[in-house]
Amino acid sequence: MTETINAGAAGTWQLGEATVNRMGYGAMRLAITASGNIDRDQAIAVLRRAVELGVNHIDTAAFYFSPLRSANELINTALNPYPDDLVITTKVGPGRGLDGEFLPEATPEQLRLQVEENIRQLGRDHLDVVNLRIGSGLDRGAGSLADRFAALAELQQAGLIRHLGISNVRPEHLAEAQAIAPVVCVQNQYGLTARREDDEFVRLCAEQKIAFVPFFAIASGTGDGTVTAIARDHGVSAAQVRLAWSLHQGPNVLAIPGTGSVAHVEENVAAAALKLSDEELARLDGLHRNG
Repeated sequence: MTETINAGAAGTWQLGEATVNRMGYGAMRLAITASGNIDRDQAIAVLRRAVELGVNHIDTAAFYFSPLRSANELINTALNPYPDDLVITTKVGPGRGLDGEFLPEATPEQLRLQVEENIRQLGRDHLDVVNLRIGSGLDRGAGSLADRFAALAELQQAGLIRHLGISNVRPEHLAEAQAIAPVVCVQNQYGLTARREDDEFVRLCAEQKIAFVPFFAIASGTGDGTVTAIARDHGVSAAQVRLAWSLHQGPNVLAIPGTGSVAHVEENVAAAALKLSDEELARLDGLHRNG
């Protein structure tokens, strides 16, 4: 009988006042997929299985929706009443019209409406963590975020938000935000070969006891033979190697892989227990240097 691996196998991190397992779950693919073939029951089963496997950190957003489903509503249906140790992280800043097209970045005044919408959809009276996401698409944000982050800090003071984070940002944005209110996490695209010089940013966050949360960590990987060979040696998938590599980048790195498949949730969580040797990590780092 194969032993079931728990999300806590990679250790934990203190996210605000909560202790979360470093292997989490990202809910975007429950609502936004290329194939659009995840049905409602399947999505609910994925969420419940993730929690059964020890996932207690879920990333979502009100703008994760399609004509058929909303990630927030699925989380509410699947998991409410919520486990006491579950941390739900949401993002605000981007908005989408009913046609699915993204709108201009939210103004400080619009951010309150976005926070309230997340609260309503999730069926809660507050949000655990709210990330201010800046920039367009995967282009890192530019310019000041002070007015928008200050607006979220006011909502935190009002009790609508417990903790604040920032997303799609540069180190200077972290310094700017920290001067306004404490930041508990930074969420950026980061993966084996899509590192955008963020290695130092990961370490900077660690020094300040801030979580670094990569998104698209698996999609940012590579089909290179090195990954395939290491995966074969461990009897795992290439995606598991990419996730394990992310977790090896620092104790403050939290993984939030997303999937609409129960089998893939189990595979992703199992990556929490995958230990890569120094030699294997050096070989994988060579992909970045040579890329």
